Amino acid sequence: MTTTATPDPRRIPGMADVARLAGVSAQTVSRTLSGNPSVQPETRAKVLAAVDQLGYRRNNAARALSSGRSRAIGVVSLRTGFYSRSAVAVGIETTASEAGYIVNSVTTPSLDAGEIEQAMSRLADQGVEGIVLAVPLISTTRAIDELTRTLPTITIDGSRTASTQVVAVDQREVGRIATRHLLDLGHETVWHVAGPQQWLDASSRTQGWREALADAGREAPPEIVGDWSPASGHRAGQILARIPEVTAVFVASDEMAFGLARAFAELGRTIPEDVSIVGVDDIPLAEFCSPALTTVAQPFIDVGRIAVEHLLHAISHPGAVPPAESIAPQLVVRRSTTAPRR
Repeated sequence: MTTTATPDPRRIPGMADVARLAGVSAQTVSRTLSGNPSVQPETRAKVLAAVDQLGYRRNNAARALSSGRSRAIGVVSLRTGFYSRSAVAVGIETTASEAGYIVNSVTTPSLDAGEIEQAMSRLADQGVEGIVLAVPLISTTRAIDELTRTLPTITIDGSRTASTQVVAVDQREVGRIATRHLLDLGHETVWHVAGPQQWLDASSRTQGWREALADAGREAPPEIVGDWSPASGHRAGQILARIPEVTAVFVASDEMAFGLARAFAELGRTIPEDVSIVGVDDIPLAEFCSPALTTVAQPFIDVGRIAVEHLLHAISHPGAVPPAESIAPQLVVRRSTTAPRR
Protein backbone atom coordinates (compact mmCIF):
# COMPACT_ATOMS: atom_id res chain seq x y z
CA MET A 1 0.00 0.00 0.00
CA THR A 2 1.31 3.41 -0.94
CA THR A 3 1.87 5.79 1.94
CA THR A 4 1.27 9.52 1.74
CA ALA A 5 3.96 10.39 4.28
CA THR A 6 6.68 12.71 3.08
CA PRO A 7 10.19 13.22 4.46
CA ASP A 8 11.39 16.28 6.34
CA PRO A 9 11.51 19.05 3.65
CA ARG A 10 14.75 20.35 5.16
CA ARG A 11 16.49 17.06 4.32
CA ILE A 12 17.55 15.92 0.83
CA PRO A 13 15.35 12.90 -0.02
CA GLY A 14 17.05 9.52 -0.35
CA MET A 15 16.23 6.17 -1.88
CA ALA A 16 14.52 5.04 1.34
CA ASP A 17 12.14 8.00 1.10
CA VAL A 18 11.24 7.05 -2.48
CA ALA A 19 10.65 3.45 -1.40
CA ARG A 20 8.45 4.54 1.52
CA LEU A 21 6.35 6.86 -0.65
CA ALA A 22 5.96 4.26 -3.42
CA GLY A 23 5.27 1.44 -0.98
CA VAL A 24 8.08 -0.76 -2.30
CA SER A 25 11.49 -1.89 -1.13
CA ALA A 26 14.67 0.15 -1.64
CA GLN A 27 15.92 -2.71 -3.80
CA THR A 28 12.93 -2.27 -6.10
CA VAL A 29 13.66 1.45 -6.35
CA SER A 30 17.26 0.66 -7.30
CA ARG A 31 16.17 -1.84 -9.93
CA THR A 32 13.69 0.64 -11.37
CA LEU A 33 16.20 3.45 -11.66
CA SER A 34 18.80 1.14 -13.24
CA GLY A 35 16.31 0.07 -15.92
CA ASN A 36 16.00 -3.54 -14.76
CA PRO A 37 13.38 -5.22 -17.02
CA SER A 38 12.10 -7.43 -14.16
CA VAL A 39 10.24 -4.49 -12.60
CA GLN A 40 6.51 -4.58 -13.41
CA PRO A 41 5.13 -1.55 -15.32
CA GLU A 42 2.70 -0.66 -12.49
CA THR A 43 5.51 -0.76 -9.92
CA ARG A 44 7.81 1.26 -12.18
CA ALA A 45 5.13 3.93 -12.55
CA LYS A 46 4.72 4.17 -8.74
CA VAL A 47 8.47 4.53 -8.22
CA LEU A 48 8.87 7.18 -10.92
CA ALA A 49 5.90 9.12 -9.55
CA ALA A 50 7.52 9.10 -6.10
CA VAL A 51 10.81 10.25 -7.62
CA ASP A 52 9.06 13.18 -9.28
CA GLN A 53 7.07 14.09 -6.15
CA LEU A 54 10.14 14.09 -3.90
CA GLY A 55 12.55 15.65 -6.39
CA TYR A 56 14.88 12.72 -5.72
CA ARG A 57 18.24 12.71 -7.50
CA ARG A 58 20.14 9.45 -7.55
CA ASN A 59 23.50 9.54 -5.82
CA ASN A 60 26.17 9.25 -8.50
CA ALA A 61 28.84 8.12 -6.05
CA ALA A 62 26.66 5.23 -4.86
CA ARG A 63 25.88 4.31 -8.45
CA ALA A 64 29.60 4.25 -9.26
CA LEU A 65 30.26 1.94 -6.29
CA SER A 66 27.58 -0.50 -7.38
CA SER A 67 28.35 -0.46 -11.12
CA GLY A 68 32.08 0.29 -11.24
CA ARG A 69 31.29 3.15 -13.63
CA SER A 70 31.28 6.81 -12.64
CA ARG A 71 29.81 8.02 -15.96
CA ALA A 72 32.10 11.03 -15.57
CA ILE A 73 34.92 12.39 -17.72
CA GLY A 74 37.48 15.00 -16.71
CA VAL A 75 38.72 18.11 -18.50
CA VAL A 76 41.95 19.98 -17.77
CA SER A 77 42.05 23.52 -19.14
CA LEU A 78 43.96 26.74 -18.58
CA ARG A 79 42.50 29.27 -16.15
CA THR A 80 41.72 31.93 -18.74
CA GLY A 81 38.88 33.88 -20.30
CA PHE A 82 39.87 33.09 -23.90
CA TYR A 83 36.86 32.51 -26.14
CA SER A 84 38.40 29.36 -27.60
CA ARG A 85 38.47 27.62 -24.22
CA SER A 86 34.81 28.36 -23.45
CA ALA A 87 33.71 27.28 -26.94
CA VAL A 88 35.60 23.98 -26.67
CA ALA A 89 33.96 23.45 -23.27
CA VAL A 90 30.50 23.83 -24.85
CA GLY A 91 31.31 21.06 -27.33
CA ILE A 92 32.67 18.82 -24.58
CA GLU A 93 29.80 19.30 -22.15
CA THR A 94 27.05 19.00 -24.78
CA THR A 95 28.42 15.78 -26.25
CA ALA A 96 29.14 14.25 -22.85
CA SER A 97 25.64 15.07 -21.61
CA GLU A 98 24.03 13.53 -24.68
CA ALA A 99 26.00 10.34 -23.95
CA GLY A 100 24.86 10.29 -20.31
CA TYR A 101 28.16 11.51 -18.83
CA ILE A 102 28.91 14.38 -16.49
CA VAL A 103 32.01 16.55 -16.85
CA ASN A 104 34.39 17.33 -14.00
CA SER A 105 36.58 20.31 -14.90
CA VAL A 106 39.87 21.41 -13.34
CA THR A 107 41.80 24.50 -14.40
CA THR A 108 45.51 25.17 -14.11
CA PRO A 109 47.06 28.61 -13.53
CA SER A 110 49.91 27.91 -15.98
CA LEU A 111 51.24 25.39 -18.49
CA ASP A 112 53.74 24.01 -15.97
CA ALA A 113 53.88 20.21 -16.17
CA GLY A 114 53.63 19.95 -12.39
CA GLU A 115 50.39 21.97 -12.38
CA ILE A 116 48.93 19.79 -15.14
CA GLU A 117 49.99 16.66 -13.25
CA GLN A 118 48.17 17.87 -10.12
CA ALA A 119 45.03 18.65 -12.13
CA MET A 120 45.02 15.21 -13.72
CA SER A 121 45.60 13.56 -10.34
CA ARG A 122 42.60 15.39 -8.84
CA LEU A 123 40.41 14.15 -11.66
CA ALA A 124 41.70 10.60 -11.27
CA ASP A 125 40.89 10.78 -7.54
CA GLN A 126 37.34 11.79 -8.47
CA GLY A 127 36.96 8.54 -10.38
CA VAL A 128 36.62 9.91 -13.92
CA GLU A 129 36.68 7.30 -16.67
CA GLY A 130 38.83 9.40 -19.02
CA ILE A 131 40.36 12.85 -19.47
CA VAL A 132 40.38 15.54 -22.16
CA LEU A 133 43.57 17.62 -21.94
CA ALA A 134 42.66 21.07 -23.28
CA VAL A 135 46.15 22.43 -22.51
CA PRO A 136 49.37 21.92 -24.47
CA LEU A 137 51.86 19.54 -22.89
CA ILE A 138 55.12 21.42 -23.38
CA SER A 139 56.84 18.82 -21.23
CA THR A 140 55.66 15.76 -19.35
CA THR A 141 56.35 13.98 -16.08
CA ARG A 142 56.52 10.36 -15.03
CA ALA A 143 53.19 10.76 -13.22
CA ILE A 144 51.51 12.23 -16.32
CA ASP A 145 52.80 9.33 -18.43
CA GLU A 146 51.49 6.88 -15.86
CA LEU A 147 48.10 8.59 -15.65
CA THR A 148 47.66 8.54 -19.44
CA ARG A 149 48.51 4.83 -19.48
CA THR A 150 45.90 4.21 -16.77
CA LEU A 151 43.14 6.54 -17.99
CA PRO A 152 42.07 7.06 -21.62
CA THR A 153 43.28 10.57 -22.49
CA ILE A 154 42.60 12.82 -25.47
CA THR A 155 44.62 15.98 -26.14
CA ILE A 156 43.28 18.81 -28.30
CA ASP A 157 46.35 21.04 -28.60
CA GLY A 158 48.52 18.79 -30.74
CA SER A 159 50.70 17.54 -27.88
CA ARG A 160 50.80 13.95 -26.74
CA THR A 161 52.43 11.37 -24.55
CA ALA A 162 53.04 7.78 -25.60
CA SER A 163 49.51 6.86 -24.50
CA THR A 164 47.35 9.82 -25.53
CA GLN A 165 45.23 10.32 -28.62
CA VAL A 166 45.16 13.65 -30.46
CA VAL A 167 42.21 15.62 -31.82
CA ALA A 168 43.39 18.98 -33.13
CA VAL A 169 43.09 21.69 -35.75
CA ASP A 170 46.06 21.69 -38.15
CA GLN A 171 47.76 24.85 -36.90
CA ARG A 172 50.52 24.81 -39.52
CA GLU A 173 47.78 24.92 -42.13
CA VAL A 174 46.24 27.90 -40.28
CA GLY A 175 49.50 29.82 -40.80
CA ARG A 176 49.81 28.73 -44.42
CA ILE A 177 46.19 29.65 -45.29
CA ALA A 178 46.44 33.14 -43.80
CA THR A 179 49.80 33.89 -45.39
CA ARG A 180 48.87 32.56 -48.84
CA HIS A 181 45.71 34.68 -48.84
CA LEU A 182 47.72 37.85 -48.31
CA LEU A 183 50.37 36.88 -50.86
CA ASP A 184 47.67 36.01 -53.43
CA LEU A 185 46.26 39.53 -53.02
CA GLY A 186 49.62 40.82 -54.26
CA HIS A 187 51.46 41.80 -51.07
CA GLU A 188 55.24 41.47 -51.37
CA THR A 189 55.56 39.84 -47.98
CA VAL A 190 53.58 39.18 -44.82
CA TRP A 191 54.58 40.26 -41.32
CA HIS A 192 53.58 38.17 -38.33
CA VAL A 193 52.42 38.84 -34.78
CA ALA A 194 52.88 35.47 -33.11
CA GLY A 195 51.42 34.00 -29.95
CA PRO A 196 53.64 32.90 -27.05
CA GLN A 197 55.92 30.21 -28.39
CA GLN A 198 55.44 27.86 -25.42
CA TRP A 199 51.98 27.28 -26.91
CA LEU A 200 52.15 24.60 -29.59
CA ASP A 201 49.34 26.35 -31.48
CA ALA A 202 51.43 29.51 -31.73
CA SER A 203 54.67 27.83 -32.80
CA SER A 204 52.84 25.75 -35.41
CA ARG A 205 51.14 28.83 -36.88
CA THR A 206 54.52 30.56 -37.07
CA GLN A 207 55.95 27.52 -38.84
CA GLY A 208 53.11 27.58 -41.38
CA TRP A 209 53.71 31.30 -41.99
CA ARG A 210 57.40 30.68 -42.68
CA GLU A 211 56.63 27.75 -44.97
CA ALA A 212 54.15 29.76 -47.06
CA LEU A 213 56.64 32.60 -47.47
CA ALA A 214 59.41 30.16 -48.40
CA ASP A 215 57.16 28.46 -50.96
CA ALA A 216 56.58 31.87 -52.57
CA GLY A 217 60.31 32.67 -52.55
CA ARG A 218 59.93 35.40 -49.94
CA GLU A 219 62.12 36.02 -46.92
CA ALA A 220 60.30 36.09 -43.59
CA PRO A 221 60.41 39.49 -41.84
CA PRO A 222 61.18 39.58 -38.10
CA GLU A 223 58.20 38.35 -36.11
CA ILE A 224 56.77 40.09 -33.06
CA VAL A 225 55.59 37.89 -30.19
CA GLY A 226 52.46 38.69 -28.20
CA ASP A 227 50.65 36.94 -25.36
CA TRP A 228 47.20 36.45 -27.02
CA SER A 229 45.82 39.65 -25.45
CA PRO A 230 44.52 42.71 -27.36
CA ALA A 231 47.05 44.80 -25.40
CA SER A 232 49.97 42.82 -26.81
CA GLY A 233 48.51 43.23 -30.30
CA HIS A 234 48.30 46.97 -29.69
CA ARG A 235 51.97 47.07 -28.68
CA ALA A 236 52.92 45.16 -31.82
CA GLY A 237 50.83 47.55 -33.91
CA GLN A 238 52.64 50.58 -32.50
CA ILE A 239 55.86 49.10 -33.87
CA LEU A 240 54.59 47.85 -37.23
CA ALA A 241 52.58 50.99 -38.02
CA ARG A 242 55.84 52.96 -38.09
CA ILE A 243 57.36 50.71 -40.77
CA PRO A 244 56.19 52.04 -44.17
CA GLU A 245 56.77 48.78 -46.06
CA VAL A 246 54.34 46.86 -43.84
CA THR A 247 51.24 46.26 -45.97
CA ALA A 248 50.07 42.87 -44.68
CA VAL A 249 50.06 41.28 -41.23
CA PHE A 250 49.10 37.79 -40.14
CA VAL A 251 48.10 37.92 -36.46
CA ALA A 252 47.95 34.67 -34.48
CA SER A 253 44.62 35.47 -32.78
CA ASP A 254 41.61 37.68 -33.36
CA GLU A 255 42.04 39.35 -29.97
CA MET A 256 45.56 40.47 -30.84
CA ALA A 257 44.33 41.57 -34.26
CA PHE A 258 41.83 43.94 -32.64
CA GLY A 259 44.63 45.57 -30.65
CA LEU A 260 46.83 45.78 -33.75
CA ALA A 261 44.06 47.48 -35.74
CA ARG A 262 43.56 50.02 -32.96
CA ALA A 263 47.26 50.95 -33.03
CA PHE A 264 47.28 51.34 -36.82
CA ALA A 265 44.24 53.62 -36.66
CA GLU A 266 45.83 55.75 -33.95
CA LEU A 267 48.92 56.24 -36.12
CA GLY A 268 46.98 57.10 -39.27
CA ARG A 269 47.26 53.78 -41.14
CA THR A 270 43.89 52.69 -42.54
CA ILE A 271 42.69 49.10 -42.86
CA PRO A 272 42.63 47.63 -45.44
CA GLU A 273 43.72 50.48 -47.70
CA ASP A 274 47.16 50.84 -46.09
CA VAL A 275 47.47 47.51 -44.28
CA SER A 276 45.63 44.20 -44.62
CA ILE A 277 45.13 42.09 -41.49
CA VAL A 278 44.23 38.42 -41.04
CA GLY A 279 43.45 36.99 -37.61
CA VAL A 280 42.79 33.49 -36.29
CA ASP A 281 39.78 31.91 -34.53
CA ASP A 282 36.73 33.74 -35.98
CA ILE A 283 35.36 34.72 -32.58
CA PRO A 284 31.87 36.31 -32.72
CA LEU A 285 33.23 39.89 -32.56
CA ALA A 286 35.35 39.37 -35.70
CA GLU A 287 32.31 39.75 -37.94
CA PHE A 288 31.13 42.93 -36.26
CA CYS A 289 34.27 45.00 -35.75
CA SER A 290 35.04 47.75 -38.26
CA PRO A 291 36.21 46.77 -40.75
CA ALA A 292 35.03 43.17 -40.33
CA LEU A 293 38.05 40.95 -39.75
CA THR A 294 39.30 38.39 -42.25
CA THR A 295 40.26 35.39 -40.15
CA VAL A 296 41.00 31.67 -40.18
CA ALA A 297 38.07 30.00 -38.45
CA GLN A 298 38.57 27.15 -36.04
CA PRO A 299 35.53 24.95 -35.26
CA PHE A 300 36.05 24.96 -31.49
CA ILE A 301 32.72 23.35 -30.62
CA ASP A 302 33.43 20.57 -33.12
CA VAL A 303 36.86 20.06 -31.55
CA GLY A 304 35.23 19.53 -28.15
CA ARG A 305 32.59 17.24 -29.64
CA ILE A 306 35.07 15.06 -31.53
CA ALA A 307 37.39 14.88 -28.52
CA VAL A 308 34.58 13.46 -26.37
CA GLU A 309 33.54 11.03 -29.11
CA HIS A 310 37.14 9.74 -29.29
CA LEU A 311 37.34 9.56 -25.51
CA LEU A 312 34.11 7.59 -25.14
CA HIS A 313 35.29 5.19 -27.84
CA ALA A 314 38.57 4.72 -25.96
CA ILE A 315 36.68 4.08 -22.73
CA SER A 316 34.43 1.51 -24.38
CA HIS A 317 37.21 -0.15 -26.40
CA PRO A 318 40.32 -0.38 -24.21
CA GLY A 319 43.48 -0.87 -26.23
CA ALA A 320 41.98 0.36 -29.51
CA VAL A 321 44.00 3.36 -30.72
CA PRO A 322 42.42 5.21 -33.64
CA PRO A 323 44.67 7.59 -35.59
CA ALA A 324 45.01 11.22 -34.59
CA GLU A 325 42.25 13.34 -36.09
CA SER A 326 43.22 16.62 -37.73
CA ILE A 327 40.43 19.13 -38.28
CA ALA A 328 40.73 21.48 -41.25
CA PRO A 329 40.60 25.24 -40.60
CA GLN A 330 38.73 27.55 -42.98
CA LEU A 331 39.54 31.03 -44.27
CA VAL A 332 36.73 33.57 -43.79
CA VAL A 333 37.34 36.59 -46.02
CA ARG A 334 35.93 39.90 -44.85
CA ARG A 335 36.79 43.59 -45.31
CA SER A 336 40.12 43.78 -43.46
CA THR A 337 42.11 42.47 -46.46
CA THR A 338 42.55 43.78 -49.98
CA ALA A 339 45.19 44.20 -52.67
CA PRO A 340 48.02 46.63 -51.80
CA ARG A 341 48.10 50.14 -53.16
CA ARG A 342 50.35 50.60 -56.21
